[in-house]
Amino acid sequence: MAVLCRPAVAVPEHVITVEETLEHARRVHADHPQLPLALRLISNTGVRKRHLIRPISETLQHPGFEVRNRIYEEQAKLRVPAVVSRALANSGLRAEDIDLLVYVSCTGFMMPSMTSWLINSMGFRHDTRQLPIAQLGCAAGGAAINRAHDFCTAYPDLNALIVACEFCSLCYQPDDHDIGSLLSNGLFGDAVAAAVVRGSGGSGVLLERNAAAMIPNTEDWISYQVKATGFHFRLDKRVPTTMEPLAPALRALADRHRWDVAGLDFYIVHAGGPRILDDLTKFLGVPPVAFRYSRATLTEYGNIASGVVLDALLRMFDEGSVPDRARGLIAGFGPGISAEMVVGSWVSGPEATIARPRGEQVAVARPLGGR
Repeated sequence: MAVLCRPAVAVPEHVITVEETLEHARRVHADHPQLPLALRLISNTGVRKRHLIRPISETLQHPGFEVRNRIYEEQAKLRVPAVVSRALANSGLRAEDIDLLVYVSCTGFMMPSMTSWLINSMGFRHDTRQLPIAQLGCAAGGAAINRAHDFCTAYPDLNALIVACEFCSLCYQPDDHDIGSLLSNGLFGDAVAAAVVRGSGGSGVLLERNAAAMIPNTEDWISYQVKATGFHFRLDKRVPTTMEPLAPALRALADRHRWDVAGLDFYIVHAGGPRILDDLTKFLGVPPVAFRYSRATLTEYGNIASGVVLDALLRMFDEGSVPDRARGLIAGFGPGISAEMVVGSWVSGPEATIARPRGEQVAVARPLGGR
């Protein structure tokens, strides 16, 4: 069975607080007719600080789409390898043990993909399969886990590596006065995350059943307009209401696995904003503390797009309070409006045995090393 191992996460060294964000917004967009609304929305995101790949003075400049994309490639090659190395160490595997590379990002473009560069630079085998995912936005974190789960279910002796690289600050558009764009300026942060999904062995979340869902006719609610200046983020005011129609899909996944979605032991979900977490509390019937890992990611790092679910998962690892056989849910939400969801059980220690819905048993081998 596929096991999602301990992730590795890194955020850049440049920090901007919410107070600094509000001050910059007042100065840069002083003449914007909806500035008071934008300031109120930013203040209500729950974000305390964010991390950026460049100082704010450089972030606020726009050198052109070509230069920005060059910065994306340079920064990805600079920052991704260390995170990948830690994720491999956490899983007890080496680069040559990986059979599939899943690379997700919606904030820059490379062809060949970053997967090709990683294979040639970090000792991965040259027959390693590549799966770049570029257009699922924040949902790509959940999609990456699910595609790795599918792969390791089909090939149980093989392993997958997930990498999420999001430099959202490169999408800042100083001349874009759309209210959704202004809100994004105070919501999104930069980060790199990675995790291994082992086909056998390992400690972490035993991935058991996954699913996807989409709300019909909402593809323009979260989107990019691609212009000469790059990616312009668009956010419909109805997006905060999307958990009410998506919550039944989460419940249905748990029901198909014969679990009660309100009675799970852990919840790792994409924290696009506080309303998402508040509404899931309401519509799934779980206490607010259930989403503490996701809320901590939002507070400390902002919305780091596809990296949110991996960072929230790492926080659960760090807390160290999840017992063996604890049941949980991981979900990413993004453009479409779409959801990628998976349910699974916590496994750790030698030869942990997990009860399955229909009574079958699965033995999970002791990890080879790392945490």
